[in-house]
Amino acid sequence: MPQTATPKLTVLDELAWRGLLHQQTEGLAPHLAAGARAVYCGYDPTAPSLHIGNLIPVMLLVHLAKAGHRVVALVGGGTALIGDPSGRSSERPLLDVAAIDAQAAKIHAQLERVFAAAGAGGVTLANNADWLRSTALIEFLRDTGKHFSINYMLAKDSVQSRLEGGISYTEFSYMLLQAFDFLELNRRLGVTIQVGGSDQWGNLTAGVELLRRSASVEGHAFTAPLITTSSGKKFGKTEEGAVWLDGGMTSPYKFFQFWVNTEDADAERYLRMFTLRSRDDITAIGAAHAAAPHERGAQRALARDVTTLVHGAEAARVAEEASRIVFDKKAEAAAITDAVFETLAAELPSARFDGAELPVLDLLEQALGQSRSAGRKLLQQGAVTVNGVKLGADALTVPASAAVRGRWFLVRKGGRDVAIAELRGATRA
Repeated sequence: MPQTATPKLTVLDELAWRGLLHQQTEGLAPHLAAGARAVYCGYDPTAPSLHIGNLIPVMLLVHLAKAGHRVVALVGGGTALIGDPSGRSSERPLLDVAAIDAQAAKIHAQLERVFAAAGAGGVTLANNADWLRSTALIEFLRDTGKHFSINYMLAKDSVQSRLEGGISYTEFSYMLLQAFDFLELNRRLGVTIQVGGSDQWGNLTAGVELLRRSASVEGHAFTAPLITTSSGKKFGKTEEGAVWLDGGMTSPYKFFQFWVNTEDADAERYLRMFTLRSRDDITAIGAAHAAAPHERGAQRALARDVTTLVHGAEAARVAEEASRIVFDKKAEAAAITDAVFETLAAELPSARFDGAELPVLDLLEQALGQSRSAGRKLLQQGAVTVNGVKLGADALTVPASAAVRGRWFLVRKGGRDVAIAELRGATRA
């Protein structure tokens, strides 16, 4: 019997396998299959950086670009002056134009770097300030507002969730502005598809309606799910707050550590969502992780890939090496580069001293919060090592000659506490 050909997987199949597909308008699949389409996603510049939750729609655009579609990343320099009510229980504080413009420029730069790192060439960057800030109110109400009834707008989840506590007309009008963006991008760039998170579904479908009613254009939308961890926690939140893509707000080391600390039950799922690894590769990593979960191989592959995507290969390498040293008690201090020591000094308890020797009790006090009497007791117990050498009870100083390149000391107290000491006044080897 003749063999039946295996059906070719579509980009929607790929997105569904990766867990990136949640809702979609009817007819989306044939619309995508009919040829290259222009697709856009909007990003809100009400903060000076994107956070890791924004990587989900970024990955949507990356996969669409790699499938041959034209993608547009839109920064909301106009809509940010209003504020999106989606997913919020109260009004956003309004920012001034200068702050929004500065933040929009930073977010454009972040998007450009990530798309380039992902190999998604040809992404168009746009800013809705280019048309919204010059749009006349009367014209907007006549040409756009007339297509939406109050009943239609009140039925949207982003409005319904705010009715009891109150919503201003300013934020109530947000969905009309986002719908107008869809229409404007269709006119300028031929965009017929909008993507976003599932909390944006109401705004996205309003844009589809405006394209149909105002321009007789077939438009479509689809969303990715909002992510939670397997334990039910909100994804992307730590005790310190959001995990940002800006290295000055969340360092590459902390960024790497966030992914390394992923729960076992989520590691393979996040590899599908946040990396470009193949199905076979992810399956193999998942199998190896299941056989030896204590090695955290899936988490390290995830952390390496996402940190490289956002911060570059060198920053990812330094962050990974710094992470390894913290947990590897046998790590050779002499093999640690200055870049890794500098990262560790910025992230771990540390102390700096002038002179030609390291004062051990001062180090334990300044970096690890030990009183001098407690420090002496730790030395008597043999609980302190410096650059891999266990200190004796009378080792109150360590000479610069024992420092790495005459400068660095990797200090461990017991099995868990790690600190970095630096000599600034010694002659360095």
